Amino acid sequence: MTVLLNIDAVTKRFGAVMAVDRLSLDIYENEFFALLGASGSGKTTLLRMLAGFEMPEEGAIRLDGADVARVPPNKRPVNLMFQSYALFPHMTVEGNIAYGLEMERLGRGEIAARVGEIMEKTQLSALAKRKPDQLSGGQKQRVALARALVKRPRLLLLDEPLGALDKKLRAAMQLELKRLQHEVGITFIVVTHDQEEALVMADRIAILKDGRLVQVGSPHEVYEAPASRYAADFIGVTNFVEDGGRVLAIRPERIALFPEAADRKVEGRVVARAYHGLDLMLHVATAMSAQPLIVRVTAAGADRRPVAEGDMVTIGWNDADVRIFTD
Repeated sequence: MTVLLNIDAVTKRFGAVMAVDRLSLDIYENEFFALLGASGSGKTTLLRMLAGFEMPEEGAIRLDGADVARVPPNKRPVNLMFQSYALFPHMTVEGNIAYGLEMERLGRGEIAARVGEIMEKTQLSALAKRKPDQLSGGQKQRVALARALVKRPRLLLLDEPLGALDKKLRAAMQLELKRLQHEVGITFIVVTHDQEEALVMADRIAILKDGRLVQVGSPHEVYEAPASRYAADFIGVTNFVEDGGRVLAIRPERIALFPEAADRKVEGRVVARAYHGLDLMLHVATAMSAQPLIVRVTAAGADRRPVAEGDMVTIGWNDADVRIFTD
């Protein structure tokens, strides 16, 4: 794979606050990359440095091998799509998408061809003459995306792009963004605090904490093989059990209810149930942990063997499914 973006020991402070701390990272061509972290982790500051709205105090940001760390935003082959979309209310969909190309003073024929091509890819052709107030949230999101993509940037930055959408539409747009990224062949970097969003869309994920990288890997790697207790706790739901100075971590779906065979079996009492439709989360109090262990049971499994609050149950897991941390 070819490295498109090289972030080399980049540092950014705001007064006494270290927002990004000597962070180094390579991002590849045609990759969908997610920067994931809690509030204050440094992910948005890093994105703003990539866009050119903040300048690093130390380090380099190389795009196609050239250091752009101090190049103004309008001189970089980079576009930033904001959560608010910021569409021009008096312009049509077609006009909003064409605006950036008109500012570059491209020819009418080229503008029309490029706008038509991107509207087709984003399924906006039928909405070309509508104004933003005639669009749904998902349609506005696609217009903003088309406006960014029509300029053919080497790198597209997305800051919480789906945050304004409701849950059902957000889930649909996650797949739509992934499809578009694959089709247009442009590297996407998305900033999000939503773990599920990152897991669904990204080819790789970087987890940030206090301006530093905690872990970088594929969605499967960061979920199934977290590098630290923080990473295990941040991505998904994890049970933690103290054991002689070590921390044992196991995902709820790796714990079986009434297992026929398991490396470790524990008796416990169901103290709470949380029904999610597709599955049932059981909170089981045991002698091995001060906190109840969370067990995920499929809807079909719950129907086959119903369990109520107060019931005594046996749960178990295999050693291969346990992660051990000392941090």
